[in-house]
Amino acid sequence: MTDLVVRKMDFAFEDHDVPFLWNETNPAFSSMANAVSFLAIGFEKMIVKMILQLKPQITDPEVADEADAFMRQEGQHSGAHRQHVRALIRRYPGLQDTLDAVIAEFDALTEHKPLKYRLAYTADLEATFTSVFKLMLDNEASLFRPGDDRVASLFIWHFVEEVEHRSSALIIFDSVVGSDLYRMRVAPSIFAHVLKVIRIACAGFNEHVPLEDRRIDSLSMFGTYRNKKALSKWLPWLRTPDFGPMTRAFDDLPLGEQLIALKGIIRSQLPKHDPAHENLPALADVWFDRYAAGHDVAHWYATDALLTSGAKS
Repeated sequence: MTDLVVRKMDFAFEDHDVPFLWNETNPAFSSMANAVSFLAIGFEKMIVKMILQLKPQITDPEVADEADAFMRQEGQHSGAHRQHVRALIRRYPGLQDTLDAVIAEFDALTEHKPLKYRLAYTADLEATFTSVFKLMLDNEASLFRPGDDRVASLFIWHFVEEVEHRSSALIIFDSVVGSDLYRMRVAPSIFAHVLKVIRIACAGFNEHVPLEDRRIDSLSMFGTYRNKKALSKWLPWLRTPDFGPMTRAFDDLPLGEQLIALKGIIRSQLPKHDPAHENLPALADVWFDRYAAGHDVAHWYATDALLTSGAKS
């Protein structure tokens, strides 16, 4: 039996406006995380359809249980990110077109790509998450704590659950496809597609969210884009509209930690990779303990302040 827990969360995005710049101390991270919300809706919709299509082919009862729990966790993630994005669209209606374009990219994969490709897509991308999200959660004090508690709590919940089901996609892929060679062969096209979708989201932010609300060029996370902007100072024909400062989300994070995360991403794509053996963020265990104890993890920092002050008294 799988040990995954399906948790339904309410982050109260309907209660009052949700800012695009939800962490004012790091506009680039705010924008990048918002793009993750857009991607999550399309990606997790694809996962749910894929698992439903796959179920008749799974003969191992334990794998079937894992797939079902994995699908239901991802379904909860998609629903919560829809609430977040819906709140952004209320403020910036043009972002509906951006969301539609992102979803269309994943709908096209569902329609045109074989099941084994979508399984590889999910396994390859999910395999990177433990290293990436450990970097973020280990630096929560700067990336999440200064921000809107609802948005920060959404991403912390999503990221710790990605750590919890870090092996699920590979378990399912290995059970049905079982070819590391195929997974590695299609990886370049998979990550090209991921970057394409993130770029669609960021371009939409530049188009539909005023600069005073985002404070950066949302495309500045892309190295090729930054290089082109730098060259345009000397090559006028490369010039594009100025969408704001070119800052990056992780500029202030320790370089050593970023390199460890990069090594983990590379390692995640190698044959026989087992995410179960990865180093995990300490915050994940704290989150699971608080959830099990019945604390309000949907308002993580408000709850943290109450628990900390209670402990001191």
